[in-house]
Amino acid sequence: MIRKAKISEIPDILRLTQSCAAHMIANGIFQWNEAYPSKAAFETDLSREELFVLEKENSIVGTVVVSTKMDKEYQAVLWTTPNEGNSYIHRLSVHPHLQGKGYARQLMDFAEAKAKEMQAPSVRLDTFSQNKRNQRFYEQRGYRRLGDIYFPKQSEHPFHCYELVL
Repeated sequence: MIRKAKISEIPDILRLTQSCAAHMIANGIFQWNEAYPSKAAFETDLSREELFVLEKENSIVGTVVVSTKMDKEYQAVLWTTPNEGNSYIHRLSVHPHLQGKGYARQLMDFAEAKAKEMQAPSVRLDTFSQNKRNQRFYEQRGYRRLGDIYFPKQSEHPFHCYELVL
């Protein structure tokens, strides 16, 4: 079941994303670290009612943020749709022990359906340039790579920006 997250679940969500970060680092993907994603980021997501969790057997096994706010880093990207009313996906995660079971697909199906409900012209996201698995995942869903942005506190490598026109 995918539902809105609760403030009391922030510690569980942080444990989940820290497990994801450790798993990525162990595989040479330095996308997330001890500083990101942060408690403050999730608290902001929660306050905006944009943080959702995937729950299985009373445990949080995945997360996704479906936002209407365009981060300033995205302003330089030449998007295919106007910068108005779009949906932005952030912090998609699935516990490493449960990856490969279709949970990320479920979370993205949910996020895209939510964007359609909001009548967003497109869904936008970024993924780390060194994370080839994520790039294939989004491209197979029909997302188009449009440009690169940088998050210096996370990596010297760029993050690829993708857009799916709805």
